[in-house]
Amino acid sequence: MEVTWDGLPVAREQPYAACVIVWRQGRAAREFLVLHRLHAGGPDHHGDWAWTPPSGARLPGETPDEAAKRELREETGLDLLLLSAPGHTKDVAFYVAEAPADAKVVLDGEHDRYEWVTLEDAVQRCLPPEVGAGIEAVAVWLDERIVGR
Repeated sequence: MEVTWDGLPVAREQPYAACVIVWRQGRAAREFLVLHRLHAGGPDHHGDWAWTPPSGARLPGETPDEAAKRELREETGLDLLLLSAPGHTKDVAFYVAEAPADAKVVLDGEHDRYEWVTLEDAVQRCLPPEVGAGIEAVAVWLDERIVGR
């Protein structure tokens, strides 16, 4: 049976994980929340999985919606309205959530810091490239929804 980094079992059916793209309206542009994983490489660790949106493995018996809500709450302390978003892969279900400008992020023990960054910065930091591509897909979807209002 597959397990997470901390030994928890992973659901056997796809999607195996959920990813929540959290955004807020900044002064100049939309900003995206990225979390830096506490890693053996220390605070200077970069590369695959160093920076990610709130995300994680789905537990056995847990729906993707439940996993997304749990991961968001565990990793950031935020309880936000989640919408299913484009960019799903067979392995990862993507969600989007808008945070208020003054949202208070409370990190769990898995992360050592967070930042609100531009789309370009989020895509550049969040590796492997399919993570950044998911963020880009959500940003395009948000643009289409907001223009359509």
